[in-house]
Amino acid sequence: MNARPSDVTGPALVWLRDDLRLADNPALAAAAAGGRPVTVAYVLDDAPARRPLGGACRWWLHRSLTALAADLATRGVPLVIRRGDPAEVVPALAAETGAALVTWNRRYEIAARELDATVKAELIGRGVRAESHNGHLLAEPWTVRTKAGEWFRVFTPFWKATRLLVDDAPGPIPVPERIVAAPDVPSLAIADLGLAPRAPDWSGGLAATWTPGEAGARARLAAFLDGRLVRYAAARDFPDASATSELSPHLRFGEISIRTVYEASRHHAAATGIAERTLAKFQAELGWREFSYHLLYHFPDLPRRNFQPRFDGFPWREPDPSAIAAWRHGETGYPVVDAGMRQLWTTGTMHNRVRMIVASFLVKHLLVDWRIGEDWFWDTLCDADPANNAAGWQWVAGSGADAAPYFRVFNPVLQGEKFDPDGRYVRRFVPELADLPSAVVHRPWQCDGVKPGGRGRRSYPAPIVDHAAARERALGAFSSLKAGA
Repeated sequence: MNARPSDVTGPALVWLRDDLRLADNPALAAAAAGGRPVTVAYVLDDAPARRPLGGACRWWLHRSLTALAADLATRGVPLVIRRGDPAEVVPALAAETGAALVTWNRRYEIAARELDATVKAELIGRGVRAESHNGHLLAEPWTVRTKAGEWFRVFTPFWKATRLLVDDAPGPIPVPERIVAAPDVPSLAIADLGLAPRAPDWSGGLAATWTPGEAGARARLAAFLDGRLVRYAAARDFPDASATSELSPHLRFGEISIRTVYEASRHHAAATGIAERTLAKFQAELGWREFSYHLLYHFPDLPRRNFQPRFDGFPWREPDPSAIAAWRHGETGYPVVDAGMRQLWTTGTMHNRVRMIVASFLVKHLLVDWRIGEDWFWDTLCDADPANNAAGWQWVAGSGADAAPYFRVFNPVLQGEKFDPDGRYVRRFVPELADLPSAVVHRPWQCDGVKPGGRGRRSYPAPIVDHAAARERALGAFSSLKAGA
């Protein structure tokens, strides 16, 4: 669509969602171009048709909006806060501000795409120019195709094709040199959104772990590049090694762009001589995020339906509330599982290797439908992402694209001994076992000093399920699935 004269100089409205930053923000850059007056707004989506944020993400959003508002204030620009259904609120705010142009960065889950289409149609019908941009991915889902013109279902060829598009693409765009603030309009206070937990405030561990906001994201990236990237390939699977980037919640809320992370890692590796294998390992994790969005775009039901339809007949057990509660609260009797679930509850995150272990335990040891785990992660992870969360759970369950085979059942004892050999991770999050020798810290039932299921200083629950028996049960369930396929 060609710009009308009013588009060039008329006021602009930037509608922010999962892009709470100033740098490499295409929607903000487009709105600020030419010096037109700009209103920057965030609308908390209250519409029941779209999945609400979980508790940990709501805590993060409160802090992130606060940080963004402060960053904008240094440039003399207020952050306008509204709540309601954006299909109604955004066009109304455009009319209120006299916007000739409304910009936003695209999202890819089906409900968000339908919302964007509704908003765009309404704005155009009112004579307002509407522009959407890519501020969330390295390459958008419809741009990456097989040689036959189809979308990818396997990660490795997908990532190879994506890198061919990405490596020659333009780099991140800077913060606009000048943002001209439009006249003030009424705004809610961030506190009015009710995002922060109260009575009780359970967020102390999150606050001690994270600094939401663009500055916090850039500090995390700098710390990773300067001290952790060189160890990434060798140490990334060890939860106590502090070798991962810890950027996932910052990426989830768009406090830093994926292009910024990708380009910064590439340039840093080249400047410091970091091995190509190490860089490739890290960038492949960025690629998995891209692949997850590729799947979500082309298979919109990814968070709720099995990607592989044959799993629709899988014989999940009737959920046992006590077993699920033991898993959620880190009381399964398997130390690495319990450490991961307690880390999640305390800090709003969990090491990626441990995510696979705890997910495997729920799905395969307990035969609990993966959607129950996905819902719990959605509520408790600061980086709960509509694509990554669902793709990860389906990968572990065996029902997803390019998934782990169902017959791969992680042994939580051996996984703990392999990736937490000294027990430091377990001791940090399961203090009942803090003074156990490393030889038995992952199998405390073999230590006479531990009272499984008892009370007192050294109390620790007995395993809620026997690994060997659970494995056989899981393999039997998988065999029945194959027989019925």
